[in-house]
Amino acid sequence: MKKILILSSVLIIALSQKSFSQVVKDPVIMQIDDESITKSEFERVFRKNNTKDTKVDSKAVNEYLQLYINYKLKVKEALSMGMDTVAAFVEELAGYRKQLAQPYLVDKAVTENLVREAHERMKTDVRASHILIKCEQNALPKDTQEAYNKAMKVRSELLRGGDFATLAKKYSDDPSAKENGGDLGYFTVLQMVYPFESAAYNTKVGEISLPVRTRFGYHLVKTIDTRPAQGDVKVAHIMVKTSPGQTPEDSLRAAQKINEIHDKLKAGEKFEELARQYSDDPSSARNGGTLPVFSTGKMVPEFEKAAFALQNVNDVSGPVKTSYGWHIIKLLEKKPIGNFETLQNDIRQKVQRDSRSDLSRYSMISRIKEKYGFTENAKSKTDFMKRIDSTLSEGNWTIDKADGLKSTMFTIGNKAHTQDQFALYIANHQSKRNQGMAPLALANHIYSEWVMDGCIAYEESKLDSLYPDFRNLMQEYRDGILLFELTDKKVWSKAVKDTAGLKEFYEKNKMNYMWSERLEATIYTCANAEISAQVRKLMKKVDDPDTLMARVNKNSQLNLQVKYGKFPRGENDIIDQIDWKPGVTKDIVKDKQVVFAEVKRVLPAQPKSLEEAKGLVTADYQNALEKEWIEELKKKYTVKVNQDVVDSVASK
Repeated sequence: MKKILILSSVLIIALSQKSFSQVVKDPVIMQIDDESITKSEFERVFRKNNTKDTKVDSKAVNEYLQLYINYKLKVKEALSMGMDTVAAFVEELAGYRKQLAQPYLVDKAVTENLVREAHERMKTDVRASHILIKCEQNALPKDTQEAYNKAMKVRSELLRGGDFATLAKKYSDDPSAKENGGDLGYFTVLQMVYPFESAAYNTKVGEISLPVRTRFGYHLVKTIDTRPAQGDVKVAHIMVKTSPGQTPEDSLRAAQKINEIHDKLKAGEKFEELARQYSDDPSSARNGGTLPVFSTGKMVPEFEKAAFALQNVNDVSGPVKTSYGWHIIKLLEKKPIGNFETLQNDIRQKVQRDSRSDLSRYSMISRIKEKYGFTENAKSKTDFMKRIDSTLSEGNWTIDKADGLKSTMFTIGNKAHTQDQFALYIANHQSKRNQGMAPLALANHIYSEWVMDGCIAYEESKLDSLYPDFRNLMQEYRDGILLFELTDKKVWSKAVKDTAGLKEFYEKNKMNYMWSERLEATIYTCANAEISAQVRKLMKKVDDPDTLMARVNKNSQLNLQVKYGKFPRGENDIIDQIDWKPGVTKDIVKDKQVVFAEVKRVLPAQPKSLEEAKGLVTADYQNALEKEWIEELKKKYTVKVNQDVVDSVASK
């Protein structure tokens, strides 16, 4: 009893000191029931979400405070419902933690060197050929040696004057070598596995590397050429869309159409006008076919290759086929590789996803071992390895083979890793793909992975105490996931599933979803006045647009284009300049084409149907549900705000 009283007294003093310290250093800005939110916590989130505002006024702080209160109320409700204990939530948060922890679990100095190396290599494209002698990553030592010796033998033939392409076709285990003689064409950084990339960049032009080990086997790399990197490119295109599974007739018509457009370009017609008239990419057609700037790897290969092949501004390609259809490409601008300051963040992300990141991971593991005093029990490891047999190579090793083994194999910090834990790790990480590998060699490989995983896991367990930024970010992710799940349940999914409630909301508010006055019409865009006359004549006999187009476009897919719709003012320039009354209009010359419209009727302003306005109605219904929910939460939980502390955030 005395011990309990002493501990209680100490705890009371500690809490009193903490409370006094908090008042002085970090006052409470608001309280929701028994939960206190400090000024620093609110201020950190506020400034994170208001980075553009250099001057913070009282109005901005108070407006954000209301949003923050709503946010905290929802999170508190989720916690009260036990949503943070649900298995799916725990698993999802653990996944996010793994991702967020990655930057903290690598050697930043090594990573920085890799980033700078990648940027330097990015300035140059390299063309290389290779001969691959296949060797599995976990091959037996004798098989590894055999593959290496074969690679060295082939290299000797090359150095004696053997033709690389001929020997690649003869010896290479890369199937493409039969066609390309090992020539991989030009590539740049982060497009090949790191050891291969390094060999290509570090081998002088015309020379052949020593055998380079990758997960595929041993490569002999011959650097054929280098050139300055292509950088970024800006192009415009005219697209004739095709789709998978279309009929041969449709494919033929698409090819015919792109060739006719190309003929018009060769005849001197303007690219931009033809893009506006004929391109099936509406987002770029409005701008004369112009696309955003892109670099290597941003477009489908066929399009990218054709775009970078254009040498001079205003050069135009022939028809290019991709999985999206046919394209004619015009070069507008070429940009060189950006400087390090501009590109470093993007490169860093790519490096972290690339196999070269293992270098910084291995360096980090060495530091962790030193930092926390890694120790290994050699006898325990030897005893365990006696239980390994051929079943491991077959992927059939079972835990019972290690029965009775429980001693420590290694220790990192205050965490001991035991033989029975290693047995479970083996059972979960063995693979039938390792058949043929020596069991003991495989067991040692798995052991090394287990040790590295254990070291990383130990460091990861310390991140919350070591790095406040990581701890705060984890809380934000936790609260964010909870908020999403509960809001989905109370608002988003409810609005979608509650058809009766949605319909009732629409009926009460349907005057908010109005069609303006519209014209129901069909627009006929003809290549010239002669085609227009032909169409007008055929319209008396044919009322189906597809049939009409099939007849008129028999000789050219550019003769006629038909568009039907219900058009409000301001949406279509043809509709805006004709009389809004039923009938067929006169010909209008537009972009060297002849256009006329057949007006069906004028539709008066009227409410949109629920189906027509469903997206807007659903969004508004969700907002209404959320407001109602917030009011319920404010009644359920007591919110107290310290306005003086709020005002101090603004004045700061």
